[in-house]
Amino acid sequence: MVTFTLLDLSAVLWFVVCWVGYSWLTDRSRFGHATLNRQMNEHRRRWMAEMLRRDVRIIDTQIMASLQNGTAFFASTSLIAIGAAFTLLGQADRLIAVFRDLPLNSATNRSDIELKVLFLCLIYGYAFFKFGWAYRVFNYAAILIGAVPPAGQNDPGAELAARRAADMQIIAASHFNLGLRAFFFSIGFLGWFVNAWIFMASTTFILAVLLRRQFSSSARIVAGPDEPQGAGNQSSDRPASR
Repeated sequence: MVTFTLLDLSAVLWFVVCWVGYSWLTDRSRFGHATLNRQMNEHRRRWMAEMLRRDVRIIDTQIMASLQNGTAFFASTSLIAIGAAFTLLGQADRLIAVFRDLPLNSATNRSDIELKVLFLCLIYGYAFFKFGWAYRVFNYAAILIGAVPPAGQNDPGAELAARRAADMQIIAASHFNLGLRAFFFSIGFLGWFVNAWIFMASTTFILAVLLRRQFSSSARIVAGPDEPQGAGNQSSDRPASR
């Protein structure tokens, strides 16, 4: 029988608030234009604009291949994580024995452990779907890159084709980021196997790390200053799936 306390439920609520709140802040709010992700979206547009001027586009296809390979790696990793989590369902008694020896561990039972593991499986399942779709959309982006007319043809549709390729990349990157976000917050979720206080503390720590990376990290500074008039207000920065 599940024996979650009010503190456990409060910790779960805090976990959801942190995840959803972070997603809203970086993807939907007026502060989103200052994030690292949004700045990189602008660089993707610049990349496609520069590609339009090149006759030889080997470097562009190599970059796309590396993006696809990275996405495929994380999709495979999420499947491994799902399998490992399901394996833990058969080791609930052993997990209880391990965590019981920890000084901060609160009392728990088999049903509690199994439900926590199932929640973890859901997180990794969500990540897999995001990575899998991101991989597919990166394939679409590669096709659109191949459809961009060569430089020097003065094709009136060349700029539109380049914008489409950039926007498709942005959609793929958005889903990839959502998958990574699930991975990061799953680390915070592991704190619940110790106790609810550790769960809330680890979730808060993950939130702080993600916020710093998006707003004040070295990578954010290198990515460049904010674009005038709120970069990335275009609908392609905010895919409907979000």
